[in-house]
Amino acid sequence: MHARLAHRLIVVVCALVAAVAVAGPASARTPLPVPYDFFAGARAELAHPGGSAPGSNDFSCRPTAAHPDPVVLVHGTGGNRQTNWATVAPALANAGYCVFALTYGILPGSPYPISGLGGLISMVDSSRQLGAFVDRVRAATGAAKVDIVGHSEGTLMPQYWVRYRGGAAVVDKYVSLAPYWKGQNSSGCDDAVAAIRAVGLPASVWPYPECNEEDYGSSFMRAINAGGSPYSPGIDYTNVLTRYDGIVEPWTDGLVPGPRTRNIVVQDTCAADHSDHLSLVASPRTVAIVRNALDPAHPVPVPCVPVAPGLPG
Repeated sequence: MHARLAHRLIVVVCALVAAVAVAGPASARTPLPVPYDFFAGARAELAHPGGSAPGSNDFSCRPTAAHPDPVVLVHGTGGNRQTNWATVAPALANAGYCVFALTYGILPGSPYPISGLGGLISMVDSSRQLGAFVDRVRAATGAAKVDIVGHSEGTLMPQYWVRYRGGAAVVDKYVSLAPYWKGQNSSGCDDAVAAIRAVGLPASVWPYPECNEEDYGSSFMRAINAGGSPYSPGIDYTNVLTRYDGIVEPWTDGLVPGPRTRNIVVQDTCAADHSDHLSLVASPRTVAIVRNALDPAHPVPVPCVPVAPGLPG
């Protein structure tokens, strides 16, 4: 658990602070370049703090008849609208979608680069931010519904909005990359609080409430799974999982059957795919799976190509 928390909070920070490659401005040409590299987003954040991934957040975009629902991308813990979506955003924009991404859950009053990282506050509060963003997207585009594509925490938090804040009425498809619908063992959060208290500091110094909310059996997880299922009627769910996740442990915590739900384990049909929690989001294979989940009537080929882990072993 300690290693999992460290990866979640530190990997993106390290990329922001220590990366030496700097991304140039997003190209205006069509099609947009698609980097199959999770850390391309972190390098772009270094060059343009607070920016958006290429192909996303064009509020003048109008959905087409082929793709009537705007796609809202929801990052994971410690990510933001730019770091998480360097691959998926331009790939979907090239395919003709209106693509939008928010940064949610920033710790109030935090200094840069922490102020550039989202997903750190209560998921209950983050769900309000997501709802407000979706309202803005729908107002700008005139769309009745949106599709959600989330990663890690961004697979779980939106379901609270769907179930308890009216999101069910405005979501058509819900695609989850590296989900953990059953929760996670967050005992490391309690260890962190104990360590803080041991040196004479108040427990409030630990600024990461999302961590405890994801714990097995927490009030938040009970709310997500109320009625025995995390899923809401009327929405098509696709879960994309990898056996080599490395952060969602066990990876099967996201493998939950349900009506109108498809579970895809990337290694089931491609042994060469060693995607972990990060590289799963930047794989050409994942891009094709996402496109087919959003538009199952017009499937594209799903390549089987070698994908390496993004996290150090």
